[in-house]
Amino acid sequence: MISIDYRSGKSIYEQIADEFEHLISQGILESDSQLPSVRQLAVELSINPNTIQKAYSELENRGLIYSIRGKGNFVAAESESLKQKKLQQFYKNLTELIQEAHRSGIDEEEIRKALMAHLKK
Repeated sequence: MISIDYRSGKSIYEQIADEFEHLISQGILESDSQLPSVRQLAVELSINPNTIQKAYSELENRGLIYSIRGKGNFVAAESESLKQKKLQQFYKNLTELIQEAHRSGIDEEEIRKALMAHLKK
């Protein structure tokens, strides 16, 4: 479920939080589904439980999970809109890139070819 790249410049807790965010945004982890316990995930990944707790705290700060004392951590209902927010950000970024391409003299056909080439990868 979660993989860690120890050669990455990104901290382990950030990698864990980002992996969970990806799973939530893809709908793999649904609203109100329970995340693995801190200890369980620490054993599974062979890392310090404090690192897992820090990742969970980060996810809570992002509004993606909530915790219930004595029960565990759960995916927040608001996270369902995460995919929509990411899609809106994608469209915004794409629009900005297309506008920049036009300002640089790149025509629509060249943009289409570039987009199709990347989609085929």
